Parts: sequence; structure tokens; C-alpha cells
Amino acid sequence: MSTPQGSLRQRNVAGSSKKKPGTAAAGGDTDSNGITTPLGKSAGSGSNSENSYRIAFSLITALAFITRFWGISHPNEVVFDEVHFGKFASYYLEHTYFFDVHPPFGKLLFALMGWLVGYDGHFHFENIGDSYISNKVPYVAFRAMPALLGSLTVSVVFLIMWESAYSLPACIVAAGLVLLDNAHIGQTRLILLDATLVLAMACSLLCYIKFYKLRHEAFSRKWWKWLILTGFALSCDISTKYVGLFAFVTIGSAVIIDLWELLNVKRPGGALSLQQFGYHFAARAVGLIILPFLFYLFWFQVHFAILTRSGPGDDFMTPEFQETLSDNVLTANAITIDYYDTITIRHKETKAFLHSHEAKYPLRYDDGRVSSQGQQVTGYPYNDTNNYWQILPVEDDHVMGHHVKNHELVRLRHIVTDTILLSHDVASPYYPTNQEFTTVSLADAYGSRAADTLFEVRIEGGKQNQEFKSIASHFKFIHNPSKVAMWTHTKPLPDWGHKQQEINGNKQITPSSNVWLVEDVPSVPEDSPRRVKEERKVKTLPFLRKWFELQRSMFWHNSQLTSSHPYASQPYQWPFLLRGVSFWTQNDTRQQIYFLGNPLGWWIASSLIAVYAGIIGADQVSLRRGIDALDHRTRSRLYNSTGFFFLAWATHYFPFYLMGRQLFLHHYLPAHLASCLIVGALLEFVFNAEPSAEEPSLQDAKTGKKVTGPQRHITARERFAGQSMVASWLACGVVLAIVLAGWYFFLPLTYGYPGLSAEEVLRRKWLGYDLHFAK
Repeated sequence: MSTPQGSLRQRNVAGSSKKKPGTAAAGGDTDSNGITTPLGKSAGSGSNSENSYRIAFSLITALAFITRFWGISHPNEVVFDEVHFGKFASYYLEHTYFFDVHPPFGKLLFALMGWLVGYDGHFHFENIGDSYISNKVPYVAFRAMPALLGSLTVSVVFLIMWESAYSLPACIVAAGLVLLDNAHIGQTRLILLDATLVLAMACSLLCYIKFYKLRHEAFSRKWWKWLILTGFALSCDISTKYVGLFAFVTIGSAVIIDLWELLNVKRPGGALSLQQFGYHFAARAVGLIILPFLFYLFWFQVHFAILTRSGPGDDFMTPEFQETLSDNVLTANAITIDYYDTITIRHKETKAFLHSHEAKYPLRYDDGRVSSQGQQVTGYPYNDTNNYWQILPVEDDHVMGHHVKNHELVRLRHIVTDTILLSHDVASPYYPTNQEFTTVSLADAYGSRAADTLFEVRIEGGKQNQEFKSIASHFKFIHNPSKVAMWTHTKPLPDWGHKQQEINGNKQITPSSNVWLVEDVPSVPEDSPRRVKEERKVKTLPFLRKWFELQRSMFWHNSQLTSSHPYASQPYQWPFLLRGVSFWTQNDTRQQIYFLGNPLGWWIASSLIAVYAGIIGADQVSLRRGIDALDHRTRSRLYNSTGFFFLAWATHYFPFYLMGRQLFLHHYLPAHLASCLIVGALLEFVFNAEPSAEEPSLQDAKTGKKVTGPQRHITARERFAGQSMVASWLACGVVLAIVLAGWYFFLPLTYGYPGLSAEEVLRRKWLGYDLHFAK
């Protein structure tokens, strides 16, 4: 293993202390004169110092593997969201198409592990609590994947601190907070995606720091290597979950600051020419935008290449997409619809059937609006004869055998009540701006109300004169005179509507929520020649078309995850660990897995974030009063290196306040990792921030005064030469002892054993955590 090359250095001396927290470039140290110089091995750095880092790194890595893999076979049944991600791995191994709101990279890793151990995907993880043993599932192998990634995350945290040239106690504290955190352990011992997400995020920070340290060797092989690896880590992050976009914001912000510094006329050597700046900009755009996007596309190509068979994800895709899958129901059951066929029409999203019955709309709604008192048209989720509608041509000529085609005008006759579907300019029950749907008698439908009973069949992506088919043709039903689309939603009508769904006319035609499909054609007998289908070949679609369609569907369904959940939490609760999530319980043994961080570790980290903000504020106030309390290098590291960690924390935390979807404690894990880095950095600042004799003051930096000293990269060992590290080691020991105690106390809730008595459970309800078996 190569030795990290010391700390990072800032480009601009004058005014460097004016940088704001969270807007710093990665790393952040300068040489003794505040001038960046070519990297070189320090003459004073010794092998003893390097070996101490290596020994600590090896020990922490070994402990990470022990804490993540210990008792990983318990429980031997499906836990929490293993019901989803284990199932997806099985679908990959069976080549069966499925749909999920998350990108495929993390799930592909589980499938890879299953393939490596020879698993065939026969078990579909249907219910929490299903036995892995009786179903012969290699669940330990599946869980070993996130455990491996979670163990490596601890190592990467140590390397981030080492590469940033922090003292050994600072490295150990930062890595130790992640090592002994119950939330990181709990999330990496199960078949879940967050281990992949957090490791990719940590790797993106590490790779960018190594790239930034090579800024004086621009366009060298190592420079390109770490730039591309940064982009690859970012791609893995966003290819696991879309919240991985926050890592792009972190690195992107640092890159913008770095590019701005390249244009600074006061930087050593002067500002770059526009041509040179263009090369730097283009290289970063390629390495951090274009290549990550290509990697991102690659995982979807693998996704499509594996999932070739029809499966539970079909309904989320268009008929054209579904026809690219073998064994698809579209090729097996689609029937061309003729005029005078009796059909059932189902809403694509809510699965409700178009339904009617003899009951009427009330004269007045609860808000005082008046209805037409016409026959109710509703959405009903079950098969029923009141779902039967006959499709009629505009001219009721009774000519049989004519196919219904795209964009043709039709009428729908409700079979049971012998009435015709109609929409008119009367407000619907729940939406005053949407039109009411009702039915009228045949006499009115072909008389005074004829125009209001005409509807256009508009097939999604359909061509002119394309035949209208059951199942295969997803369509919008457009009222011809008013151009509103037939629409429904899940809010049930009051008792007068039998708690069924409202059907109304939506003036916004574009949304996909207006899409319907013909579920069946009951008027066509099972033995009819119309139901006999010739074997068809599987169709193909261009990759980008499939990708765009899947992206739209993923984004839309992600935005719909707004329903309540008993263990959902809000972002303001996360830094203080106000609540966790119940993953699994077993009544007989009183065992439970409750997803919760190490409260002592989280409170230390959150407190020091506030301390960091206070230090920055105090420093800014003192500078404006002419008080220079810090030497130049200490301030540079405080604003740049620690500021970079603060930036990572902020960009992975504050965006959640803007989200309306369900949120859980595990969403804070990337931000928590960044807060651990801040703790390590502040430990060094507090206990080792003594300026050396050769350090320039802020005034020296502003005036450009030269101070003799080594013109090279300064290592941690040199920065602390002659300083006592006793205080740092004592602080390190105290912090780790406190965190170790918290980790051990909550261990039964993390590992799921041993079972706890009611008294033991009550002792762990520190902030009213909703634990089981407290009685």
C-alpha cells in the first residue's frame, strides 16, 4: 500500500481565510509560506510513522469485518426490506422483468453473489418472517455482500483522513465512530442497498481528495486515474439510489471552487489562459459528468440484457416495451376489438374498472355545489357485471366485424342499465374544475345529447389507423366536445358513492394517470377463433427508448411514495437520533432488530457540527476586529479540509427537507459518515492547533511576505513535530470509550440477540424509542 502524500494545500494565499465553511476545496493545507509547491517525499518523514498508520488501518479493518460479519446468519428468515431486494435478486437470476424505483447497480451486486454461489432464484421473498432454511436460500451469501461493502467503508473513512494528512488519533476517531455505529452495522448485515450507497459516497470523497492532491501534475496518468475513479464512484453512487445525486453536488461544488481558483490572478504562477482553463474544464466535464453518465447507462444495459422474460414489472411499462419480453401476456391474450364487442376497461395506475350502477349523484355535495343528479359512473376494483360496456360506432349501423382503430370516435353503452356514457359541463364531486361523468338514456344519447356522448380512442404512441386491442393498447379516452380525458384517483367517494372511486374529466390530457386499457372482451367466447393467436416473435426497441421510458416511470413512482409509514421520520429528527425503525421481531424469544444508530456517537458528531459552525463564526468575527487567533495553515485546514467534510454533510442532509416522499433514518447514513470526518478533524484542531515558529500570520499572507521554510508538501508528522500528542490520544481514548459503551449497550437490538426482558428493553428506550417487548 502506498503512503498517502500528506495534506492538501490551498492555491490562494491572500484572502484565503475569508473562505466560508462548506465552500472549501477538498483537503486543505499549505506549505510554510502558504505557497503550493510540487509534491515530494518529506525528508523528515520516517517509516515508523508510516507503520503506525498501517498498523492502525489493518486493525480497524479487521475489527470492521468482525463487527459486520459476526452472527450474520441470524435471523434465518426474511427481515424488513429484504422482502424487496432479495426478491429482485431472484428475478435477475430467473431473467424475469420487474420494476423498482431504484437504479439497478446495487441489486445487480446481489444477483452476482447469488450467481456465484449457484442460486437459481426459486425463492421470491414474499413475506417478512419466511424461513430461509426451509426454502433453501443461500441468504448468508447475499448478506455477505453488504457486510463486505460496509466493512470496506470503515477502511475508506480511515484512508480519507490519512490522505488528508490528519494525525493518527484523528484518523482513528473518525473511523471508530463508523466502526462502532449500530446503524451502519445494522444496515450492512442485511440484504439492503445502503451499504453500496454509503461506500460509493465515501469512495467518491477519497478519490477526489487524491485527485486534488495531484493538481500540480495536471493531465498526468495519476491525475487522470483519480479523476476517472472519482467519476466511477459517483456513478456507482447514483446507480444505486437517486439520492446518490447529492455526492455529485458535493464534488461538483468543490470542482467549481477549484476551477475558480485556476482563474485567480493572485495564484502562484498567475491565472491560467482561457485555453488552458478550457482543457481543465473539459477534462473535469468528461471525468465527472460524461463518463459517470456512460457508466450509469451501462448498468441499465446490463439490466435490460438480463431481464428478458415477462414478469411482475410489465404493468409499469408501455405495450411496446412489454412486447420486447418473451412469454408476455400481450402476445398471448391481446384481442383486436370490434364494434359491438362488450369490454371491461381498467385504469392503468389504480387498477379500478370503469363501473356504473343505478344510484344517482346527490342533489348537493358537502360543499354546497349542485350535481346533475345523473347516474353514477365510478371506479370499482373488482370484477362485476356492472363493469361491462359495449363499444358502439358513431352511426349505429349494426354492421359487425369492423375493427375499432386509433383516433376513432365511439360511444360506450352500459350493459346492465342500458345507458350511454356521457360527460358534460357540470363539476365533478371532488374536483370543481373537472367535468362530471354520468350516463343518459339511448333516446337522449342519439337525440339532444348526442355530441356529449362521443369519445375519442387515443392510443398511447399509436399510429393512424392502428387497431385497438385489449391489454396491448394503452389509451386515453378523450371526450370529443370538451377535450377532457377520463380520469380517476384513489380517494373514495362518500357513502352515497359506496366508497368507490370518482370518475371525472381531466382538463390536463398529458399526464400518464389518464391512461386506461381494455382488460377483457367478455362477449368473445373462450373457444372463439378470435382468441387463437399465432406464435409471434419478440420485438426489439432501441436501448435509449427503453431507458427513457423506464426513467420516466421510476421518477414518477418515486414521487408518489408519499403515504404514511409507522416508522417514517423527519430530517430534523436524524442528527439527534429521536427514533429508529423496527426491522424484525420474534415473540417466542423476545428478540428484535431495531434499526438505530449509536446514540452517544451520533450526539457527539451532531454537537461537533454545531461547534464547527461556532468556530467559523467566531473566527470571522475576530478577523473583522483585527484579531488573528489562528496561524495561516491551521485556518486553511479548518476552512478547506474540514470545510470539505462539512460540505459533504450539508449536501447529504439539507436536501431532504425539500422532499415530500417517505423518509427514514437510513437516509441520514451518508451525512452521518461525513459528520464523523468532521469529528476527527476537530479533534486535531482542538488539541494540535499550535502554530510552528515558521508559520506565517494572516498579515504575512496578505502582504505576501516570504518566510523561509520547506518548499514542499507538509506531512502530518512534520506538522506535529515537537508537539505533544498526549492530549489528542487522551481525547481519542475518551471518545472511543464512550462510543464503545453505547455500541455495546444497544448491541442486542442491532444483532437481534439475545432476547431482552421487559426491564432491559425499558432501559434502552432512551428517547421513547418504540421498541417491542417493553411489557
